[in-house]
Amino acid sequence: MRLSRTDWSARSDAQLLRAVAAGEPDALAALYDRHAGWLHMRLSRRCADPETVSEVLQDTFVAAWRSADARHKGEAGGWLWIIASRRLVDAQRRQLRTAQVQEAHASRESDAVRAVAPSAEERVLSGGLEYGDLGTALDRLSPELHEVLRATVVDGLSTREAAALLGIPEGTVKSRAVRARRELRDALSHLGGTVPRPMGGPA
Repeated sequence: MRLSRTDWSARSDAQLLRAVAAGEPDALAALYDRHAGWLHMRLSRRCADPETVSEVLQDTFVAAWRSADARHKGEAGGWLWIIASRRLVDAQRRQLRTAQVQEAHASRESDAVRAVAPSAEERVLSGGLEYGDLGTALDRLSPELHEVLRATVVDGLSTREAAALLGIPEGTVKSRAVRARRELRDALSHLGGTVPRPMGGPA
């Protein structure tokens, strides 16, 4: 005759465990009713996340269902707490690893954004290269200074790449870039425009 859940609640832990090992779900339910409350309380003292506590509690009784055949004697409380505490440690470790992976991913994305984001100077130069005061100021630069500024700022070439493109020494690229920025600032100051300061040198 199948026992009711109330009948199972009157059995000892050892009897319940033997019944759980035999595949009796009502025995597991009775074991849960008897021990889930204090297990939840102890887990909550170690973990402030209610969702994690609930998951660990559920995992604990799933594990008890699967391994009850290895535990047929004595009280179940200590055995259940060992399972629950280990499950909690495992859950917290997984959460820590996930947080570390997410943090590392976010850091890489941030680095990538910083690497490709144009500087204020580049945005001004590329955005208004042909128009307004900036275009007028650029037109006042000599051709050799204009081409260096375009290569290093607008096209984003390094000093070495600009030197190879223009067929001039790297030192000449650097000196012309400095002169170009200086003359561009002077021209804009007379025209009433601005270029972000400080104006950095070529890469």
